[in-house]
Amino acid sequence: MSLLKYIGRFAPSPSGPLHLGSLVCALASYLDAKKSNGVWLLRIEDLDPPREDARYISTIQRQLDMHGLHWDGEIFHQSNRLAHYQDILEELKQKNLAYDCECHRKRIKEIGGIYDGRCRRKTKFQGDISTRLLIAKNDETKILVTDRVFGDIHQDIYECVGDFILKRRDGFFSYQLASVVDDEQQQITHVVRGNDLLPVTPRQKYLQKCLNYRSLKYAHIPLIVNQNNQKLSKQRQAPAVRNEDANKTIWYALKILNQKPPSYLFGASLNQILSWAVSNWDMSSVPRQNQSVLNGQSLKNFH
Repeated sequence: MSLLKYIGRFAPSPSGPLHLGSLVCALASYLDAKKSNGVWLLRIEDLDPPREDARYISTIQRQLDMHGLHWDGEIFHQSNRLAHYQDILEELKQKNLAYDCECHRKRIKEIGGIYDGRCRRKTKFQGDISTRLLIAKNDETKILVTDRVFGDIHQDIYECVGDFILKRRDGFFSYQLASVVDDEQQQITHVVRGNDLLPVTPRQKYLQKCLNYRSLKYAHIPLIVNQNNQKLSKQRQAPAVRNEDANKTIWYALKILNQKPPSYLFGASLNQILSWAVSNWDMSSVPRQNQSVLNGQSLKNFH
């Protein structure tokens, strides 16, 4: 695959089936890639076994297929990449950019949530250890993210976060490390995902710098929230999207993304709706604010 081409990806974790929020994210990512005649990849982020169930991998694949969101190429499984992530950690340690740490989350919370570098020079540890990326105080830690939805976002990682986790005390690799390494491996050029991940994007850009990786183009789309302004999530038992309602759900997802799907397409075939959606996709119309839906609201009321 050429680096000159648009290569996007959708990267769900198999902790449950796709709900409306995750489907909206998948649709935005898919349309952005297809509008640019690009490639759209599927990555399964199965790095946290206690929270996951392998049964949901096939469920998610079927949901995407039944909603017309067909991925290109082979599916990428992060659980097959553990040795590679460890190699990257060792590379960072050799560059003196990562170090072991025995601090607990409770301690980090007690000091305000910004890591103070307590274990930077420690060589002996009494318990389980994590691995952190070393953040030195200099101008390179002042990161600019130019987001296609939110515009310019500035963050000084040293002041706002401090040294952050790459590998947890339980031995599982962090989202930050795996996502950055896999985006490089898959030659991803554009990332479209939920705006709950916008605050961590500067960390990922900094890690890309540390590893001499390419910088990517980001777009963070609105979250779908319930009547209590809580993000729809598998942990909150958000209902799975129904394959039987795929055409209506896609139409409604377009409405959430402010793409203004015409009324005559409500109830049309999935191919008709997606064909219109690709031709008319406009990232500049995507709203910044989160979108509220009522749990259990009937699709017939979306028209």
